[in-house]
Amino acid sequence: MANQDQIPDTGGDFIIIKRQPGDIFIPEQFSDEQKMVADTCSEFLDKEIFPRLDEIDKHEDAQLMPGLLDKAGELGLLGTSVPTEYGGFGMDFNSSMLVAEVIGAGHSFAVALSAHTGIGTLPIVYYGSLEQKQKYLPKLASGEWKASYCLTEPDSGSDANSGKTKAVLSPDGKHYLITGQKMWITNAGFADLFIVFAKIGDDRNLTAFIVEKSFGGITMNEEEHKMGIKGSSTRQLFFNDCMVPAENMLSSRENGFKIAVNILNIGRIKLAAAAIGASKRVARLSQQYAQERKQFGVAIGSFGAIKYKLAEQFYRIYATESATYRAGQDIENKEKELLASGMDSTLAKLKAVESYAIECAILKVHASEVLDYVADEGVQIYGGMGYSADAPMDRSYRDSRINRIFEGTNEINRLLTVGTLLKKAMKGEIDLIGPAMKVQQELMAIPDFGAGIPNGLLEEESLKLGRLKKAFLLVAGAAVQKLTTRIEEEQEIMMYLADMLIEIYASESALLRTLRLANSKGADSCQKEILATQLYLHEACEKIGYCGRHALQSFASGDELKMMLMGLKRFTKQESINTTAMRRQLVSLLS
Repeated sequence: MANQDQIPDTGGDFIIIKRQPGDIFIPEQFSDEQKMVADTCSEFLDKEIFPRLDEIDKHEDAQLMPGLLDKAGELGLLGTSVPTEYGGFGMDFNSSMLVAEVIGAGHSFAVALSAHTGIGTLPIVYYGSLEQKQKYLPKLASGEWKASYCLTEPDSGSDANSGKTKAVLSPDGKHYLITGQKMWITNAGFADLFIVFAKIGDDRNLTAFIVEKSFGGITMNEEEHKMGIKGSSTRQLFFNDCMVPAENMLSSRENGFKIAVNILNIGRIKLAAAAIGASKRVARLSQQYAQERKQFGVAIGSFGAIKYKLAEQFYRIYATESATYRAGQDIENKEKELLASGMDSTLAKLKAVESYAIECAILKVHASEVLDYVADEGVQIYGGMGYSADAPMDRSYRDSRINRIFEGTNEINRLLTVGTLLKKAMKGEIDLIGPAMKVQQELMAIPDFGAGIPNGLLEEESLKLGRLKKAFLLVAGAAVQKLTTRIEEEQEIMMYLADMLIEIYASESALLRTLRLANSKGADSCQKEILATQLYLHEACEKIGYCGRHALQSFASGDELKMMLMGLKRFTKQESINTTAMRRQLVSLLS
């Protein structure tokens, strides 16, 4: 269901290439068929999940969650990414993202479903042999079997490849005996199948195995007591000479770490989609409560302080939604490009996602932090009721927090974002050096104050975006020049650069989406989107200036620092606008 007028690009090159509105996919382009699938998901939540949220969180009925997954399986929601020949729907990437978004509002159920359909099933979809796919995928797609993913260990979290779980080949060569401990394992309490990562002998890298619960040698602790997602089954697992048939090795020996990385890339962008769904639900509830709650004889939604919060919720969600589906379609377009070149279907899917690892990391960070902001302000809008467990914000607030830790912490993802971009530059996949040098040369030239006068819809924002890209190239180029290969050891600087990159990608995505909408519907029909874009770009510019200053001050000094700070100020300077009036106008358009 991809758009034919979109062009595939290379992940990370948004920082040096100017895209046009027609180059990206926007959520408003979803087909009626895709919207029907989304409606099915929404109806499922309304009927099966939302009325039972308290029951799910109490975790007293061990059969409740697997039973709900069974019902989801009957609707086909567990097989969205499973090929049709194995009983799935074989949806394109953005369709599966849309399902993840809608289900993402489902709290603990969303976690269980995403663990099953994502990290539990996708390793077999992408890396399984024909025999493994035929044996396991139909059961996973229907929900007959539930899946889990066993990577994290007590001493290996972010450094996943340091895991100590061992796999020893039996003397007859028919089995591997797996021994070790895994923790924070989602769906562990009811899973029939585990994707387990272990090391064979003195191997440097992990190997992955498909482990059935029936193989034996598996014990587990009681359910973990967690801050949020209380209805999600989370346990520690212990493997004690668990006998796994040799043919259940997934892919090849020592390829487990690569499997983990690639599946995490998919998990990151799917988590972003789920966070959007959760954010939208909180924002809807916030708006509804603000209209219904009366204080001093009027609805609290009429107060400027509340309007500020409602506007912030909307435009932040708008930006992350724009960026997420843009990247999702880019991944799909890349896959089609690779298929057309003759690449194997499965390999094309993997390479397409790998190509956009930067965007996947960006979106995981941005969407999870938007959700945290939206949930926090949702509590505040509800006031005292927001702190009550009888109102919906209590659960939303607690459940949102895990997303900044899931799929690699946001700190790790920030480092990954910039680190991957620099590696691509060193490999010659992206030319950062040329554009960075041009920016440095521009600093020595006299500014042309008469150029780039705004004369069209969001033209000022378009010009601003171009300057923000120069700001990143200025700071990143100077940092690399000064620190060379040591830059990755300077994590604070890497974090500042990552935040600049994240804000640029989100800003550009919102801008392109709005322009595309205006081109098709007319500017008069897109007033709230235009306001959201203007507000987001304004705040992003402020943040990029802040991050750039602190990054430069971390490694430069003297006249060199003064010159670069002047350049940064030039690139992040913006016209004064009445953001208060704009937020108020935006909120008036939401009701």
